[in-house]
Amino acid sequence: MGIPVTTSENREIAARVEGLITDVKGFKTQFDVFRFMRRVTETYGARAFMVLNMPGSTAQDLSSSSIITNWPADLLTEFDQVALLSGSPVLAHLRRASIPISFDIDDVAQQRDPKSGEISKALFHRFRMNRGAYFPVHDATGARGAVSFIGDRDLFDTLEMMQLAYIAAHVFNRLAEIREMDSRNSDMLTERELDCLNWTAAGKTSVEIAEILTLSEHTINHYLNRATKKLDAVNRTQAVAKALRLGLIK
Repeated sequence: MGIPVTTSENREIAARVEGLITDVKGFKTQFDVFRFMRRVTETYGARAFMVLNMPGSTAQDLSSSSIITNWPADLLTEFDQVALLSGSPVLAHLRRASIPISFDIDDVAQQRDPKSGEISKALFHRFRMNRGAYFPVHDATGARGAVSFIGDRDLFDTLEMMQLAYIAAHVFNRLAEIREMDSRNSDMLTERELDCLNWTAAGKTSVEIAEILTLSEHTINHYLNRATKKLDAVNRTQAVAKALRLGLIK
């Protein structure tokens, strides 16, 4: 049994979590959510997080389902290279159930075939990410996903699982809202604004773009500034990055 929690401690915990949720509701970009998730991960003594769309039963890699994560790049690459998503007991649970699951990689490995079990155990231990939890979530459209926290601390207790489940639901919902806002903004971009973003992404300056499109430099700057505002970006570089992420330019 865990240590009893007093009423005053409950109030402090509730206030802290509600403060976190208030932060989430004000986020405007995925990067805002990324920084927040990194902070939550550290607060709860974990090492890494991942927010992902639920991989289908035939999915072959985890990276394509990830929305935001700070997993070490080498870990994610090796995970996909040896096809550990296929046959994952944790993902199988998430596909058939709607309740959170905590796990120890040593126990999970025993549910795999011997070869992939040893590979997964060695991989996650090497990165000190051998215990954690996954929280099933969904957005307003019913699209399913999951939020995970993983590290080498003890398994989360019941109170922590409840807090993280609440946070995970709000985070996934806010990411869906941000994508919707981005989509609405992108619908308003004109052909000229997209042209200017495309050439900016190709490394061209306003002067060079003006020559290419036979327009004035002032007009090019006007188009780029307007596109930046529509995409809710702080500068042209961020506007280009967001347009690339949304598939508006290539």
